[in-house]
Amino acid sequence: MGYVHILRDFSSPQEGFTRTVRIYTPEGYDAQGEHLYPVLYMHDGQNVFAHPESALFDTWCANHTLESLVYGGHVEPWLIVAVDSGAGRMQEYSPWGEPHRNGQTRGELYGRFLVEQLKPYVDRVYRTRPGSEWTGAAGSSLGGLISLYLGWKYPEVFGRIGAFSPSVMWNRGRLFEQWNAHPRRWTRIYLDAGSTESIVPGGELLDYGGSARHFYEHLKRLGYADHELTLVLEPGGEHHESAWQRRLPAALHWLLS
Repeated sequence: MGYVHILRDFSSPQEGFTRTVRIYTPEGYDAQGEHLYPVLYMHDGQNVFAHPESALFDTWCANHTLESLVYGGHVEPWLIVAVDSGAGRMQEYSPWGEPHRNGQTRGELYGRFLVEQLKPYVDRVYRTRPGSEWTGAAGSSLGGLISLYLGWKYPEVFGRIGAFSPSVMWNRGRLFEQWNAHPRRWTRIYLDAGSTESIVPGGELLDYGGSARHFYEHLKRLGYADHELTLVLEPGGEHHESAWQRRLPAALHWLLS
């Protein structure tokens, strides 16, 4: 079994406060003193692992899922670095302000924290492969949006992106406008949603199934090949951790292999 180490009060000078960071090291990490590991960064870290100090209810159980894939010979061992969301989750995962929600945004600062502060620390303290081919970002809903933003903004850092039910409709679909070319770098992007998944917060319909399909089609028009991009639309999939947990094994199999 792997181990989850929790760093509390990890400084984020870019954002002006501290965060909780949970770092999963796979079984055998300590024994294999020279082996270098790829790293997957995940958002909403309190919901990522099956662990006594994770959220009380449904989590992704990403540690158990990854271990099953490794034991089955489907992927190699990875480190997972899970960053807890803060009190202003909507703002910190918003690269661009949402006009209907006061336009507040801290997504750019959060991205800078990951690239300038957290990743250098992880690469310094742990045995990692720092290149973009071996570095991923993944999350759901607004966490899926910020993952895609990281892949667009920092393709030299994050080469593998997992976007579960991503809020690509945010700010009137601003990501479609910004992501207007293939970066011509090594890329692997996993998109998914429930086929008819939608929520209505504050009376505004957010169509996740249709939006994920439209963003997939947008990226295909930009020249992304089938080995770089995939879309999964799950019949009956809901906007909930239980759905993302259910799709995670196949997602990590494709994304991390």
